[in-house]
Amino acid sequence: MNNVLAVPVLLSLLGAAATFLAGRHPALQRAISISAVAGVSIVAAVLVGMTDTQTLTLWVGGWPAPLGIVLVADRLSALMLLVASLVSLAVLVYSTGQDEDEVRRETPVSIFHPTFLLLVAGVSNAFLAGDLFNLFVSFELLLFASYVLLTMGGTRDRIRAGSVYVVVNLVSSSLFLIALATIYAAAGTVNLAQLAERLAVLPAEVQGVLQALLLGVFSIKAAIFPLSAWLPHSYPTAPAPVTAVFAGLLTKVGVYAIIRTQTLLFPDSSLSLLFGIAGLATMVVGILGAIAQVEIKRLLSFTLVSHIGFMVFGISLGSAAGYAGAIFYAAHHITIQCTLFLVTGLVERVGGSTALDRLGGLAKVMPMLAVLFFVPAVNLAGIPPFSGFIAKLALLQAGVAEGTPLAWALVAGAVLTSLLTLYAMAKVWARAFWGEAPQRTLRNIRRFADPAIGAAMPGLMMGTTLGLLALATGFTVAAGPMYGYVSRSAAALLDGSYVLSVLGGGG
Repeated sequence: MNNVLAVPVLLSLLGAAATFLAGRHPALQRAISISAVAGVSIVAAVLVGMTDTQTLTLWVGGWPAPLGIVLVADRLSALMLLVASLVSLAVLVYSTGQDEDEVRRETPVSIFHPTFLLLVAGVSNAFLAGDLFNLFVSFELLLFASYVLLTMGGTRDRIRAGSVYVVVNLVSSSLFLIALATIYAAAGTVNLAQLAERLAVLPAEVQGVLQALLLGVFSIKAAIFPLSAWLPHSYPTAPAPVTAVFAGLLTKVGVYAIIRTQTLLFPDSSLSLLFGIAGLATMVVGILGAIAQVEIKRLLSFTLVSHIGFMVFGISLGSAAGYAGAIFYAAHHITIQCTLFLVTGLVERVGGSTALDRLGGLAKVMPMLAVLFFVPAVNLAGIPPFSGFIAKLALLQAGVAEGTPLAWALVAGAVLTSLLTLYAMAKVWARAFWGEAPQRTLRNIRRFADPAIGAAMPGLMMGTTLGLLALATGFTVAAGPMYGYVSRSAAALLDGSYVLSVLGGGG
């Protein structure tokens, strides 16, 4: 059964090859890509059930431990893989609802689908990688695919944003290679389970340097302040489906890498204080940037940065409760942030813009669109009883239980950030949905107010967004069982079972 670990990566790569060969047949491309990601979702769901009782390992090529490349699935990686694949599937279906002109302009089918599947392969491999070099390969695959997706359409803004994105990520890749070389020189391996044993006997100064290198790399990937300035500049220029999947997944791969390496390699972190301060700054600076914006995509990009700080909050505590809150928040945030960007794509379609000074009255024109924005917006702000409130409450309780001055500062920063997030979402609601539309955009909006023309809004795009919202709301309905799952995941991260499973022959 452990061979199933290779399926998510292989299915995505084979799907990418098949869609590339079917470049002249758009309908076939769509069918192949949706089927491939749906298959990954099914496998991920199976892994979630299996890993609740055991950690699965696969030594690729049949090499005995500790030789060769190892794929590992535990509760954390299986949960992240499932949420990521479901969100990717929703984005793919959403993109098929675009009309032909929009497809040619925003997501050319012959390019979009193979590249999107490469992105899914990179994300899947990152969550299952059992060694740092394989994780590096995953990041490089993500970089290649995301650069192509970011610059589709070839507009000046997208090329400029893509250039910034690729330069920043090439710097982080170079740092990752330096970190890999340094770690191998110090420990003689890059296998995570072996490193967990070998790093513990190294001098504290060496451990601190290695930890700082890895945290620097992953902090760039996760957009943690002060290494987050690239994100609000890059994401808003991309097409709506691309921005949605970027916002949902790419930064969470960085967060996942931080959780994995911190718990496995540096359980007694010497940089917790510095990391906690970075989390506090990420929350506050990000949300202050958000409330200063007058364009919805940029505003949401800043909230994305801000709410990465909540996950860093939980990680910096170093406790099982903190990690459980961070994992729950990551899974919740993937779906919420992706939903909000998909809704923004619908807003742009109806209003012709995402600039707040060019919008208004959308709630009167399309009440369903208003609902699709309102529910995830208040969820992001942490209004009870939604999953955002549950995740934030878990983090606040973990911070209070820690009781240190930094923990109390993080609690205060989290409360302030939540209030300012509510203000930012209310600002979008008041100006885009509640107010009166400027005269220059009334003509575009009236097309959707007329029942005879209302079909111009594709039902597939609306339906997919509604389905993703239902998934996000499901985190609220099933909060009890899900939080129990992430609590078991957090406990397993700290008990050493990962090393025993990988080097001892499996669960």
